[in-house]
Amino acid sequence: MKNQLLIIFIRKPELGKVKTRLAKDTSDETALAVYKDLLAHTHKITKNLEVDKWVFYTDEIEFDDLWDDGGFMKMIQAEGNLGQKMQSAVLKAFATGYLEVVVIGSDVATLNKEILEEAFDQVQQQNVLGPSEDGGYYLLGLNEPRTDVFINKQWSTDTVLTDTLKDFENDEVYLLEELNDIDYLNDIEEDSPLFHHVKNYK
Repeated sequence: MKNQLLIIFIRKPELGKVKTRLAKDTSDETALAVYKDLLAHTHKITKNLEVDKWVFYTDEIEFDDLWDDGGFMKMIQAEGNLGQKMQSAVLKAFATGYLEVVVIGSDVATLNKEILEEAFDQVQQQNVLGPSEDGGYYLLGLNEPRTDVFINKQWSTDTVLTDTLKDFENDEVYLLEELNDIDYLNDIEEDSPLFHHVKNYK
C-alpha cells in the first residue's frame, strides 16, 4: 500500500441518469455520450498515477468496464448527500492508513495528470482545493481526517468553494488552477473534444 490515495466518484453511465442538467438542454442520448467521454478522460489521466486508487460507484459496481485497467479498487458510495458520501470515503481512507487523500469526480474535461500530480505533491504539506468556475471545487486534498469540510454545505451551488475555504481559514490551503465542470450546455466550449456531441444544440 502506498501513502497516497486517489478517490474518484462516478456514476454508472445509464441513459437518463447522468448529466441530467445537460440533458434538459440537449437530450438524454447526448448527455450520456458526453458523460461516457468524461469517464474515459478521467480514466486516462488517472490510470498511470503512482498512487493507490479507489473508484466509487453510486449504487452498483460494474465488474467489466474501463476501471478494470489501472489498478483501481472498486467500491460503493455511502448513502446520503455528496458531503456524506465524500466524508465516508475519506474517513475510510485514513482509517485504512493512507496519509494523503485526494478526491475528484468525473466532470472536468480539462483536468490532466499534471494537475493531479501537483495536488499530490502539495497535499503532503497543506490542504488542496481545485476551484471550479461555477463556485464549487473539482478536487479536494487532505492530509488528515476531518469532517467540517463535508457538512453545512449547499452542494451543487456557487457557495461551496467559499464555505469550504472558511473551514480552512486557520489552515494552509493550496489552490490549483481554476477549471470548468461540465454540467450545462454552455459549459462545453467549441474547442472542447466534447463539442461534437452538442454542436447541433449550440
